[in-house]
Amino acid sequence: MKNEPVCCKIEHHAILFAFLAKHAIEICGEAGREAILSGMTVYGNERGRRMAGNALARGDKLTTMTSQAYGEWAPDYDGQMEFGQLRTEPTLQTYISRCAWCDAWKKHGLTEYGKLYCVNVDNAVYQGFHPDFVCTPTAAALSWGGERCEFDWGHPLTLAEVKELADKKKELGTSCMKDFNFHTAHLKNTLSRTLIETLGADGEKAVELALKDFSDTFGREYLDALAGIYP
Repeated sequence: MKNEPVCCKIEHHAILFAFLAKHAIEICGEAGREAILSGMTVYGNERGRRMAGNALARGDKLTTMTSQAYGEWAPDYDGQMEFGQLRTEPTLQTYISRCAWCDAWKKHGLTEYGKLYCVNVDNAVYQGFHPDFVCTPTAAALSWGGERCEFDWGHPLTLAEVKELADKKKELGTSCMKDFNFHTAHLKNTLSRTLIETLGADGEKAVELALKDFSDTFGREYLDALAGIYP
């Protein structure tokens, strides 16, 4: 019998990021930290632009409502994440009270590095979707010791848009979603490129060590599964 295909999950995505951040910072200190944050902005912008492309290809305008509808990932299983809306007007505010990324970093003792993922990723995705949009955190993130992540998306969802959002999500289903082999490969590609471009030989070393740790933690097959997926 053939082996089952290897499928990365949120845990793999989270821990690859944490290893990249860990080694960049251990080797380069503050410069490594800044390079990781810069890479995450690039990564988020790329995700947002891909979401915008999906929306435009289907004839939808780029609005706060459609930014919520065209998300590219779903939890690995029911109950893994807990999130919702705090209000829809005068601006949309949302929360996350349980996060699979935080759970993964805690499990592997990497929260100190993993929490850098949370600094700007949501805003970067939102601005990639539309450069005039801004997502503002309104509470300390879970990974930074907060009780829950909270976000203000800067624009309202009217009652009509609330219904439209539910209908749009039902219409789209999983058609615009990517699995975590794709998302993990995307993260690996963009952050590796940014670290090497920014930090040179030290960036190359950080990437090399991070990929070794990832392979040692999960098995070489999970690293191999990312090859050739992105871009």
